[in-house]
Amino acid sequence: MESQRKSSGEEDSSGERGLLHTWKGYSYSVTPERVLLSRPVLQAALGTRHGVLLVEGGQVYSFGEFPWKQSQVSEVGPLKPVLESALSGQRVVAVAAGSFHSGALTEDGGVHMWGENSFGQCGLSSLTVVPNPTPVAVMDPDTSPPHTIRVLELACGEQHSLALSAQHEVWAWGSGCQLGLVTTVFPVWKPQKVEHLVGRHVLQVACGAFHSLALVRCLPPQESRRPLPDKCGQCNQLLYTMTDKEDHVIISDSHYCPLGVELLAEGEARLGPGRSPPLGLQSSPSEPLSSHTSASVPGPHPSITEHTDSEGGRTVAQNGEVLTTTDADISAAGTDSDRAVGGVGGAGSRNSPYPDDQAVKEYLKKLSDTSLAEETATMTIAGASFQPPADSLDLLTSDLIPGVMPVTTSSALNSLVSSCASAVGERVVSTYEALSLKKMINYYYPGVVGVAGVPGGVPGGFPGGPAEERVRLEESMQGKKSCSTGDIREEEAEGLSRRLSLPGLLSQVSPRLLRRASRPRVRAVPLTPVGGLPEAGELLPSLQTEVWSWGRGEEGQLGHGDNLPRLQPLCIKCLSSKEVVLVAAGAHHSLALTAQSQVFSWGSNSSGQLGHMASPTTIPRLATLSEGIRVWDVGAGAQHTLLLADGDCYQPILYYSGQQVRAGAQDAPQDQTEGYSYTQQPVLLPFCMNLGYVSGVFAGGQSCVALADRSVMGFTASLHELATAERKFYCKLSSVKNHILRPLLDLGEDYCCRYSSAGQRPWVRESLSTALGPASTVLLRSLARCYSHLCHLTGQHSASLTANLRRRREFKSLVMLEHASIFLDTYNEYCCSVGNFLVMGGFQALAKPSLEFFGKCPELLQRLAESSEENIPLSDLLVTLFYLPMRHLHEYGRLLLKLGTCFEVSSVDYQKLQDGCSKFEALALHLKRRRKEAEYTYHFWKSFPGKMTVSGLDSLRNPRRRLICESSNKALTLQNSGRFSVNWFILFNDALVHAQFSTHHVFPLATLWVEPIPEENTGLHGLKVISPEETFTLLACSSMEKAKWLRSINQAVDQAMSGAGQSGSGAGQRAEPPISRTASYTFYKDSRLKEAIYEGRWLAGKPNGRGMVKWLDGRIYTGTFKNGLEDGFGDYVMPSKTLNLNDHYQGHWKEGKMHGIGTYKYATGELYEGSFQDNMRHGHGMLRSGTLNSSSPSVFIGQWVHDKKTGYGVFDDITRGEKYMGMWQDDQRQGTGVIVTQFGLYYEGAFNNNKMQGTGVLLSEDNTTYEGEFSEDWTLNGKGVLTMPNGDYFEGSFTGEWGSGLKVTGSFFKPNLYDSDGDKGRAVKLGRLAVRPEEKWRVVFEECWMRLGCEAPGQGENQRAWENIAVALTTSRRRHRDSPEMNLSRTQNRTLESLEFIPQQHVGPVTMEKYDSIRRYLIKACDTPLHPLGWLMETLVAVYRMTYVGVGANRRLLLQAVNEIMSYLARIFQLVRFLFPDLPEEGGAIPEPSSDPQDKKDSNCADTQLESPKPGRVVSSSALLLPVLLPRLYPPLFTLYALEKEREDDVYWECVLRLNKQPDVALLAFLGVQHKFWPVSVPVLGEKTEVVSSTKDACFASATETLQQISTTFTPSDKLQVIQLTFEEITKEVMSSLEDNFLWSMDDLFPVFLYVVLRARIRNLGSEVSLIEDLMDPCVQHGEHGIMFTTLKACYYQIQHEKTT
Repeated sequence: MESQRKSSGEEDSSGERGLLHTWKGYSYSVTPERVLLSRPVLQAALGTRHGVLLVEGGQVYSFGEFPWKQSQVSEVGPLKPVLESALSGQRVVAVAAGSFHSGALTEDGGVHMWGENSFGQCGLSSLTVVPNPTPVAVMDPDTSPPHTIRVLELACGEQHSLALSAQHEVWAWGSGCQLGLVTTVFPVWKPQKVEHLVGRHVLQVACGAFHSLALVRCLPPQESRRPLPDKCGQCNQLLYTMTDKEDHVIISDSHYCPLGVELLAEGEARLGPGRSPPLGLQSSPSEPLSSHTSASVPGPHPSITEHTDSEGGRTVAQNGEVLTTTDADISAAGTDSDRAVGGVGGAGSRNSPYPDDQAVKEYLKKLSDTSLAEETATMTIAGASFQPPADSLDLLTSDLIPGVMPVTTSSALNSLVSSCASAVGERVVSTYEALSLKKMINYYYPGVVGVAGVPGGVPGGFPGGPAEERVRLEESMQGKKSCSTGDIREEEAEGLSRRLSLPGLLSQVSPRLLRRASRPRVRAVPLTPVGGLPEAGELLPSLQTEVWSWGRGEEGQLGHGDNLPRLQPLCIKCLSSKEVVLVAAGAHHSLALTAQSQVFSWGSNSSGQLGHMASPTTIPRLATLSEGIRVWDVGAGAQHTLLLADGDCYQPILYYSGQQVRAGAQDAPQDQTEGYSYTQQPVLLPFCMNLGYVSGVFAGGQSCVALADRSVMGFTASLHELATAERKFYCKLSSVKNHILRPLLDLGEDYCCRYSSAGQRPWVRESLSTALGPASTVLLRSLARCYSHLCHLTGQHSASLTANLRRRREFKSLVMLEHASIFLDTYNEYCCSVGNFLVMGGFQALAKPSLEFFGKCPELLQRLAESSEENIPLSDLLVTLFYLPMRHLHEYGRLLLKLGTCFEVSSVDYQKLQDGCSKFEALALHLKRRRKEAEYTYHFWKSFPGKMTVSGLDSLRNPRRRLICESSNKALTLQNSGRFSVNWFILFNDALVHAQFSTHHVFPLATLWVEPIPEENTGLHGLKVISPEETFTLLACSSMEKAKWLRSINQAVDQAMSGAGQSGSGAGQRAEPPISRTASYTFYKDSRLKEAIYEGRWLAGKPNGRGMVKWLDGRIYTGTFKNGLEDGFGDYVMPSKTLNLNDHYQGHWKEGKMHGIGTYKYATGELYEGSFQDNMRHGHGMLRSGTLNSSSPSVFIGQWVHDKKTGYGVFDDITRGEKYMGMWQDDQRQGTGVIVTQFGLYYEGAFNNNKMQGTGVLLSEDNTTYEGEFSEDWTLNGKGVLTMPNGDYFEGSFTGEWGSGLKVTGSFFKPNLYDSDGDKGRAVKLGRLAVRPEEKWRVVFEECWMRLGCEAPGQGENQRAWENIAVALTTSRRRHRDSPEMNLSRTQNRTLESLEFIPQQHVGPVTMEKYDSIRRYLIKACDTPLHPLGWLMETLVAVYRMTYVGVGANRRLLLQAVNEIMSYLARIFQLVRFLFPDLPEEGGAIPEPSSDPQDKKDSNCADTQLESPKPGRVVSSSALLLPVLLPRLYPPLFTLYALEKEREDDVYWECVLRLNKQPDVALLAFLGVQHKFWPVSVPVLGEKTEVVSSTKDACFASATETLQQISTTFTPSDKLQVIQLTFEEITKEVMSSLEDNFLWSMDDLFPVFLYVVLRARIRNLGSEVSLIEDLMDPCVQHGEHGIMFTTLKACYYQIQHEKTT
């Protein structure tokens, strides 16, 4: 490496960078001069006689002549630049130089200008010169207020300047049409936006003397699909016209728009459609005159005659060798060569290029006599190899242009042709359908003939050749608002004839031609990715670019094929597919550098500055460079061009093209070229190797500048080597794409014909799709697409590396390091596509078409494949060629490692480079293995028929399937197989195949487990193979063979699971794959799961974990599995066979059956929520049948046994308005129960066989009561007693249905006539014949006990119960987390997390502190339905509401409702004491912390009875659980109290309303309150106000408000607390006027409290009193709270019986 550096003239020791060298001319005597500056130069810009330099640190220097600096130094030599001090304090990031002015760009996007300003080019008004850098504001006037535009790039011309904004828009100022602005007033002092480029993404701008260039990113595909306009956007004239000519119609789109052409002289009219341009605009002086015949131009190979493919980019020589002319040459010069052909192929004597009617008739007659393919076959010149027809080459045209959609003809042209049918008859339209506009043109001009010469072909004249004809044609193309939406190659073809004459001779059109025209074309494969690589995004430069130009065009510097000026930017269409990455503008010529390192040039060529001598120079042509010279930077001066290119080594070389500057004549006027020599083509500058590593070139005026680095530790050399290698690689990929891949894909046309060598009988070659077959054709397209992506990425990367050399020259920003995955994935995908094509025998099948195309001596293939072997088969050559890109990965690794050696081993930079190197090297090795696998697989399938004939085994041939090993050598056999059986095992990368004589079976690797069988016992080398439905043993012939198969299967399984079979790097292989995995499998044997598909987790051959099963009949299960069966929580959908709906179960499973809590939605509309067991409803559950508006809506909630209602349950028959609460047996009411109806009937008693049979009690709404025997529902039959509301009763035998007449045999009694003692015995006690409270909902409590791990209530282990709680909570949390529709809030999550921990207070003696923590735990647990206690609470609330809401809101059920709550408390308390075994029993005391328990027991019991104990000292179920339970049950319970106490409350409320009409003083006096307790003054709005006789609702107001809160509380303890606070408020108010030692007596207190109760106006006070009395904690009945409650109760009864008179 060191010798190589020395040979290139490098001096490692100097360690300098940013060195500036300047010179003029190109002779051998020229020696560059070194410009000495203290800091490295980053950028240079040259004007006509001055230059500007940007150095490190953001400082700017100038040199040359400065006429604008009148008072300062006006001229400075180039070797002594001066600092522009006006820019001190500004960090400049870029500089630009025009002819006589300069610009600088600061870090914040600000613009500074100085120099000549006569034409406003500095953007500063009222100044003709600007001596020093001055800020120029680029403001957007469309915003309010106008905001400053941040500028990214500057460019300066002679009289104008351009700026590229951060929004990638162009701003211009100065004078001339080169501004591109819609204005006629010059100069333009303020920067204005170039509106014509708005909406485009401009990448770069460049300025010539009087013209401008812009590099623009192509529009995205969706934006480029717009239909072409019908009218011109400028002059609003029709773009297409139609003329009816006797037997044919002429359709023309030769519209010529006059706008965009500048007036050349005063009074001269603009060009119109019928005018020819002035002679001065025809061409540059060097452009030769047009001629009608092809001229012979001597070239490098005069002995070889060649013809050129119009699109493919191939020049086929006489000996079959494909020369290096690319499609760029042809498309750039295609117009002229086509014109020459037109002259040859048409009638030679005619000036018009269009064939007359006779020619059309003759041509169509030929088509009818011979096939289309014969006519369109390639013209063979002097026995040269054939060329595919233009038609076949046209297959991919539209796809090969980035961002361009195929356009056959515009919509306007289509509609115009269709609409002319009525005028010219049906024949025209039929002909048009058969022959598209493009094909008709190809028929008239079937080929292109050229003569070898300079690249680009021979400049030919246009038939009838005046230049105005060419201008008109070009303008008609550009008049369609030129952009990238059109297909440029198609436009060029149409340019041969802008009119189309459609003949009416349909009968002469060949039927075969019509059939072919109606065939669908083969889908084209884009060889240039539309839109680029999505992963690359903005990381890499775009290659899908266009070049736009505008300004003056006298020298053809705009590249539009004429010498006309353009007022607005116009796209140079022939560069749209060339991947231009850089544009440069000289004074009167333009340059475009492509990603393939080619240079296109156009414009003035007076001094040979274009690098070629071809004409005309008004369109872009390739500069003439030797083969292998790759240009990567360009500079354009006044009359010269400077090129920076790759040479034989990786040190850059310089080429010069243009005027020679003789010593002493440097100051000669630029326009005087007489006596000056100039180059015919670019010449190598011999001194370039002495400059070091040149990173950029600049040109201006007559000067040249080169920026160079001296490599430090080889770093610069390595960077250059990396960029050079990438450019070379991209050119290689492009050559393969253009010369190999594109022609092969072009063979996809249906038929391709040519004459045999004898020239007599044509033969037909089969189509490519026929040769390959449909599968391989698809794979070839995929290969082409992947190759295209790789090629495109490489081109982008080479452009990125080149830009890095020109600017930063650092490695940290290299995309291949920061985003290596983009490269790795692209190479992986490409290698996969090549391997797939190889495996399917694609290359073998492609050999025949390739042989016919490339000939039997494929030198081109061998050269591109870098193969030196002789007589290598063509298929092997193609394989080698398409695997060639893989070698470049090693190059990446080598160059990154070489860069790394420039740093210390311990540095971060070294590590970064080392990591990058490792990634690429690892991938290279992995892809090498992948290639071997593909080749091994291909040879297996190739030799497969000879090995064994197994039915259907060939169907396993799959593009992505690779062979790993196979047992054809008897290395592996099946244990216990027959003596004559044949068992063949084939291991692929995705399956293990067991093949026998006539059958085979495939075991997917993802669901295959293999384990070795110990050899100690059996002595056999066995492997146990487990699949979901089979388990078998394989025997190897040796332990080594056994180890090999075990390792191979395990590695294959591991790769199949991770997806590494196609995309992994192969690193980090495990010894064996995990036993638990995720996979998909289709069952084929299992009776339960046959043909079902399972996707999910597996464990040792069985579904285990979360997964999904889909049956063929539509059933779907999604949930958890265990040992192959549904187990855990799952979702099951089963289609109904009769209804077009599904049954849907969501809940728990066990051993493949529904088991546990779940919800089942039936297809009939029924809904069951509850417990299941063995797929049946079993346990507690609720069934809803129908809806409110259906025929039989009902709800049952209760116990189920084996899918039937059995046990206690509540049935609400909504249709009949009845609710049953009782026992069931086998879906029938059986045993004791209660029925209430919506009409107020109440029945309790016995049921049998779903009927009221036996003893029962029936009450009606008016208290009529029957107690006796029943035989049917509501049917009395037998002995009984019927009691009337007034107490009269019948006793005897009764028959008949209640409400429809009864027959009575018995006695009538009227008790009030006799002793009243008999009444008491006659009252009916309800509830005796109903289900006892402790029997209700037993199954609910049993389910809760089971969840705690107890088989029966109280029988189980405490620790296990807590573990079950923790497991249940964790499982439920995980399930909610996995199901988005069941998300928990953050608060619920925190509560669950706290409950998952087993509390410490569940063991040890209970203290007050522990008691409080237990109470808090219970509140949390009961608030969480996922906790067993929370589920119990939720279920009890549901059943309670279900029982006592709606029809169940019957006052006669109050006693049962209260008893049910008391039963709940007792049973829940039993559960709590099981969880906290040290909690005292009901009524037990918790010892005080300071006293001994024994002392506490012996304390004075009298005090305990008299005083209410402190909260928490006596343990009771009501104190502990009512605060949790009662608030949930309060609404239905209080409703029952209100119904029961309705009459008493009405009487009470009437009295309250009457008494509250009195003012305070009167009411106090009426109630007998002692005068000393009357308040004297009361606070009103914070002020004391005296009580007068009219004062109302003011006395004891605070006590009244306190008592009103009793209606807002739920539990008796809370209500008692409110009563206590009321007493305290009364005492507080009375004490304010009495002495402190005052004590209440009941006689004094009662009237005052009665007053407060009246003023509180509590509507249902009787219900409140009854609720407190029924549910109050027994331990407080005799304490202070008990006395206060008794007082309230006495007030209630007193108010009911109070007399107001």
